[in-house]
This record gives sequence, structure tokens and C-alpha cells, in this order.
Amino acid sequence: MRIFVTGATGYIGGAVAARLRDAGHQVRGLARDPAKGQALADIGIAPVLGTLDDAALLAAEAAAADAVVNAADSDHRGAVLALLSGLKGSGKPFLHTSGTSIVGDEAMGERADRIFDEETPFTPEPDKQARVAIDRLVLDSPDVRGTVLCNSMIYGPSLGLPTADSVQIPALVRQARHSGIVRHVGRGLNVWSNVHVADMADLYLLALEKAPAGTFLFVENGEAAYRDITAAIGTALNLGPAQDWAPDAAIAHWGREMAVFGLGSNSRVRARRARTLLGWDPRHTDVLAWIATGLRDSACTR
Repeated sequence: MRIFVTGATGYIGGAVAARLRDAGHQVRGLARDPAKGQALADIGIAPVLGTLDDAALLAAEAAAADAVVNAADSDHRGAVLALLSGLKGSGKPFLHTSGTSIVGDEAMGERADRIFDEETPFTPEPDKQARVAIDRLVLDSPDVRGTVLCNSMIYGPSLGLPTADSVQIPALVRQARHSGIVRHVGRGLNVWSNVHVADMADLYLLALEKAPAGTFLFVENGEAAYRDITAAIGTALNLGPAQDWAPDAAIAHWGREMAVFGLGSNSRVRARRARTLLGWDPRHTDVLAWIATGLRDSACTR
């Protein structure tokens, strides 16, 4: 198949593009500048120069493709509308990337025990309502075989361009390396589900091949409290015990979106549908073990 991937120079899209390439598909990836485009070409992904704001380009690429994977920005409604316009009436697969912060709270480092699967109703916090509306736009579209993959915390080395990083663990590492102190938001008791990047990429391939129209999938294979994650980072980087960080200070450093929802919330999900409907069988189970053994060799130690 000829597949157009947005976000191909990033961590999620790059991993998915590489997995699709390895499965024998012809992959075209969106890149914002010629240097990144050349980097994609060097790993066997045909570059398409442009941005998510180039609506006509996105529509044309979608129309010419056999399938589309949107892995660049979960909150860019204009890009989704452009891709859907190019796919209008086609019934082609359209995989859209979301994130489990849509079920996140504003706990700021305190623990909550509610766990969600794909059948659990939820009301998103105001900050996440626009993202949920975009997810629904894809799921309800009559023009595509739409699937939303709602990723939890992703970890592991980049499988696409070597410069690509995931979001949460690298942010903690960069702060720790800059300050010499590993910190978590508040008391760090909040819990996030997680998934290894290779298992995530495998699920995208399965969804492309098998997911019925209107399928929503959580993507996870384990969970950990942030206090345990930061303790593991401190040990791996020889920086000593992790410390609590007052929420206001965390927000001042990371910004509201990252501090409140990316690092301070609870986001606990179970990927039941991926396992039962698609037969997904993830292999990696322990983010703390990966931090202990793989962190030093990963891009996020920069």
C-alpha cells in the first residue's frame, strides 16, 4: 500500500512509518524542511515537504494514498479536516493519533484509582474537550475507515529519525540533567499507563490491516507512578533521590499543559479492545526496567 504519514520526522510518526516500511508498504512522510526530508529519504521514506497548515497539500496526498496515518499533532483540527477532505467518499483507512491525557485529571501529583477501558464513559477536563471532539470527528466520518489510537506514555529508543524524542520521560530527564535534581510534580503519587514504542508501532500496523470503521483503541501495556519513574531516572543518571516539586514551580518550568496533564495527572487505561479485537500481543511490560537499562543509550539523555 501507499501510505501517507504526518509526523514522520517525530517520535510516534517516525516509529509508525518505519514499521510500515518494514512491512513492505510504500511510505510517504511529511517533513517541514529539506534537511529532515533528506533524513527521511535516507531511511527509505519518501519525503513530502510541507506543514500541517498546508491544507491543499494534505488533501492531495490523502487522495493519492491508499491509507493515511496522522501522527503529528492530536490537536490540529485543520489538518484532520484537510486529510478527511482528500479521503472523501473513499472508505480508505485513516489512523488518527490521540493521547490518554483525554482521561487525565488535575491531581498535580496525587493518586487517583479510576481506570478506563474503551467502554468506560468519561468527561474530559476543559483543556481536553477540543481533542476529544477531533477524535469523534474521525470516528464518526462516513468517508473513511477511521481508527483513533489513544497512546499512553510511550517509552523506548527512537525507531525513526535518531533525533526524535518521546514527550514525558525526556522532559523529566532534561530537567534533571540541567538542574542536577530529578523532580516530579507534587508528591509524584499519580499514575500513568505506558507502552513501549515498538509495541505501539505494531498496533498501528494491526489497526491499518484489521480495525473496523469507528474503532477507538487505548494503547498501553503497564503502568507506573511518577514517583517510581523519577526514582529510576535518578538511579540511572547517578543524580540521587528524586524530589517533590511544588505544582506552581512545575508549571512555571514546564508550562500548564505538560505540568498538569503530561506529568501531574493520573491517566490509567487498559487496552482491552486492541487485544480482543485485533489480537495485539505487546512484548514489553516494564518502563522502570527500561529506564534502568536503556535510558543511557536513548536520545532522551541529550
